[in-house]
Amino acid sequence: MDREVRQIKQGLGLKFAELMYTGFWHSPECEFVRHMEGKVQVSVLKDQVYILGQEFPLSLYNEELVSTNAQGDYEPIDATGFININSLRLKEYHHIQRKVTAK
Repeated sequence: MDREVRQIKQGLGLKFAELMYTGFWHSPECEFVRHMEGKVQVSVLKDQVYILGQEFPLSLYNEELVSTNAQGDYEPIDATGFININSLRLKEYHHIQRKVTAK
């Protein structure tokens, strides 16, 4: 197992543990981690691996839902609150860093 594979495995293990701890056994993301299956087409050339295609029958990805070209239920304005809330910690972090470096 190389470094990259080990990191992915460890990350999935941590995510799985987090899902168990928070009681999300029946969530779509936990089901995905438990039942990952699909096909990946690769090309191996001179110690390099190139992903040519992938197919996951249980994937939650839906191009129509995420496309900005297709009319769907998503409105870009919906992300504003999420972005603002997540930016609060970054703004506070940089505010504190400016205080520390000013001393």
